[in-house]
Parts: sequence; structure tokens; C-alpha cells
Amino acid sequence: MKRRTLLGAVVPILAAGLLALPALAQSTLRLVPQADLKNIDPIWTTAAITRNHGYMIYDVLFAPDSKFTYKPQMVETHTVAPDGMKYSFTLRKGMTWHDGTPVTAKDAVQSIKRWAVKSGDGKVMMAHVGSLEAKDDLTFEMTLSKKFGLVIETLGNPVLPCFIMREADAKISADEQVKEPVGSGPFVFAKDEWVPGNKVVYKKNPKYVARTEPSDGYSGAKVAKVDRVEWLYIPDTAIATQALLKGEVDAYEIPPIDLLQMLKKDPNITVKVLDNFGSIGHLRFNMLHPPFNDARIRRAALLAIDQKAFLGAMIGNPEYERECFAVFVCGSKYETQVASEPYRKADPAKAKQLLAEAGYKGEPIVLMDPTDQQIIHHIAIVAAESLKKAGFTVDLQAMDWSTLTTRRTRKDAAGTGSLGWHIFPTWWTGIPMASPISNLPLAGDAGWFGWYSDPEIEKLRADFLAAADQKAQMEVIEKLQARYYDQVPYLNTGQFLKPVAWRNNLVGVPNATELVLWNIEKK
Repeated sequence: MKRRTLLGAVVPILAAGLLALPALAQSTLRLVPQADLKNIDPIWTTAAITRNHGYMIYDVLFAPDSKFTYKPQMVETHTVAPDGMKYSFTLRKGMTWHDGTPVTAKDAVQSIKRWAVKSGDGKVMMAHVGSLEAKDDLTFEMTLSKKFGLVIETLGNPVLPCFIMREADAKISADEQVKEPVGSGPFVFAKDEWVPGNKVVYKKNPKYVARTEPSDGYSGAKVAKVDRVEWLYIPDTAIATQALLKGEVDAYEIPPIDLLQMLKKDPNITVKVLDNFGSIGHLRFNMLHPPFNDARIRRAALLAIDQKAFLGAMIGNPEYERECFAVFVCGSKYETQVASEPYRKADPAKAKQLLAEAGYKGEPIVLMDPTDQQIIHHIAIVAAESLKKAGFTVDLQAMDWSTLTTRRTRKDAAGTGSLGWHIFPTWWTGIPMASPISNLPLAGDAGWFGWYSDPEIEKLRADFLAAADQKAQMEVIEKLQARYYDQVPYLNTGQFLKPVAWRNNLVGVPNATELVLWNIEKK
């Protein structure tokens, strides 16, 4: 199933009225984001669009540079006791919240605690922490109860970041959204100009004091070099592409692969893959309720997966595609093919046999389909066709991505009149998926949507932490992968690269793995 070129469907942008905007100052950067922003708490949800919003307004304690060496960000200095059991952190002086109040150690402590409720690696870290407390206005200490050598890397996770919030906001349950986001980062969220389904606005934070080191990856100076950033939500990819070509927007976060050649031919546009590690297509089950509370049913679904078909629909260009059956990502140091052989090709007949053995009687499977998310929408379409061939009855329900990210939090059983669900599609950046500590869908104790739990996997994750060297780690990795293929908490639909496109009047695009908007100057 190859995606069709949309050129014939392009309509004049101005006639469509989607970009009928007043004249903008030169210091306004306009971006077509990957999705509509409806949820604004980047701890409450793992949605990438909300994480990107978090990067605009919040800051972090540590961040990786372009070589993935973790550097202090909000932290000025830190020390580690000789036995590795106590960490002391001192924040930079002069940092303030957007409301003018000072950033304190209490803010950082409470933010770490809230973030760790939702973060797989954060939860593992906190299981090793005996105490975490502020010592004075700028200093806090973390004392471990048992050794954990990944404290800095965990606090600096760039994909599920530990964004630092005001203490009062961070005291709100991680299962409830912060409604009034006030950060300390380089941009301020202009909530009064936010129009869900249309536009998000950020303004330069004139009080932000950047680090003095050069920007590198996610680390170093974060300087707002434009006065204003506008995210313009344009769900029609052909119209969004034309907007970039005509200079009506400055950047397109995830341009459609089938229109890339048009963008590459324009000398005024740069098309670049920022994350060479790639991302992973993903299908997640609700395992609280039948039928996917039965591992046999989940294995039947896995047998329906033909990654070539998914990649052809998701991407449609071999340059950006890779079949991958390694649970911890192809190209990572933990790549292995153990236990994958029976599932490397779709086998609908065997899937039907498993369904019969498990007693599946054709009950409808609610598959959520976010039609405004190009890649994820195509995952849903191919999944529906594949599952039907394997003997499932599929109820494909269309919605936008923001509705899906809200609805997937519901734990109700699916059925008539219910907003419950059975499967939702998404994709994951490969970086967190490449480690059993940060691979959130594998971690039963993280409580990620789908609510998978397996004591054997939790034991193996603990064994991984205790492994003395990479050889010992790989022994655990192979056991974890075998357990994954036995229990199937989620489905991979293939590994892929996501190019970013921007006009060449944008100078200084950071060399991070995602398009972050600090340090970008508009000429």
C-alpha cells in the first residue's frame, strides 16, 4: 500500500483562506507543527507535540549535546559522593519564572517527583532514591538507597524530558493537567492567542538568562532570536508544503515524504534528517480488558504485521525505511534478533488459529485512527486491513490526534456508548526505545496507556541495571526480547527517518535530534 502523491489535490493557499494572516514582523518564525496542540502539560502526556511545547516554555536540569554527552542546563554545579550514593545539585543564580518569581530548589525537587510518576526511567531512578530534598534556595540533594549509575542521563532524557515547573504546579497530580503553564524557558506561552485547531503563539522571554556555552544538541545557550513563534496547524499536507514553498511559513516539522523531491528542488529550502537514529511505528493494546488481556490474542495480532506494507504506507521511500525486529531498536548497541524469526513475515492463517484457540468470537476491536497525523493515520489504515485478514473484526474510529491522546487515558471497556478502546497507533523516537530502562511501553510499572504489567519483565529490567558489563547486559537483553515476543505488549510497524524542512532564511537551526526553535535567527 503506497501513499499517493497529493499534488493534484493542491488548492491555492490564499483561496483556501488558511493562511489569510496580517503582515508579520520579520522577527516572527512560522512553523507547521506535526500536530494540533490541545494538551499543554508535557508530563501528563507523552505526545510529541506537547513535549515540543514543553521545550518552548520550560527548561531542564541536564541536556545531551550532539554527541549525547550530558551537560548541565539549569544546574550550575553538581557533585557525586565517592561511593556514588549521594548527588548534590546547585541551580544557576538569577533564573526566574515567567511570572517574575525566582526558580528554587523546591521547584526542581517537586518537578522531579511529578515527572518520575510518568517516566519509565524516572520511576526506575526513584526506586533507587532514599531521599530527595531541598537544602537551601538553590541546592538540593539526592541520596540513593541503592546504586543507580544513570542519574544524570535519566534527568537529562531529551525525549521524555524532566521539565522543571513551579513547585505549586508540580504538586498537581501527574494524572491531572497543569492548566496555567508558567515556565522559565526562552519563550512564553501566549495562552490568550492560542486557538486549538489553528494557531499556537509563543513570545520571546526577555528575562531569560542563557548559559554561556555555545548551543550544541539540546545543551548550551538557548537564545530566543526571534520575537515571536507561531505554530500554524495545517492538516492538509499538500497545502502545508505549498505554504513552505511560497514562503508563507518558515519551517515544516514533518513534511510528507512523497512531496520531498519538490522541496529538495527548491534552492531556498533545506531538507534534513536531524535524528539519524530514527523512529519506530507503534501499535499499543489496551490490556485491561478482553480480548487483548490474553497474550495469545496479542501474538495473533503480531502475526498480522507485515512491516514492508506498513513502511510503504507510512513512508513510501526506501531511503527512509527499515524493517526492524529488534525490540531495542536496530542500530543500537542492544540490537538482537533473538526470538523474532517466527514473526518476521505476516502469517494470517496462524493468527486465525491462535484466535480460535483463545476463544475469540469476532468481537469488534476499536482501533483509533488520527486522520490529521499523516504517518500515524497510515499505520491505523494498514493495521485495520491487516487485522481483518487475520480474523479480527475491526471498528476503525476516525478522530484527530489530540482527541486520541485524551481518549487513550480512559480505562473503560470498549463497547456501545463507551469511549473505551482496544488499540491506538503512534510512533516513538528510537532513543528511549533503545534501552530497557527508558522503553516506556515495556515497563509495566510506568503505567503507560495500555497498562501492561509483567513481573518477569520487571525482574529482567532490574537484572539489566545490576549487570556488570555489556556482555552481561546483552544476556539480559536477549531474555527481555524473548519475553517480549512471548507476551507482546505492543507491535512495531517498522523503523523510519523523519526529515525536517525549512527555508534558508532561517540561520542557526540547532543540531538536536528534533526541531527545537531556540538560537534560530530569521534573516
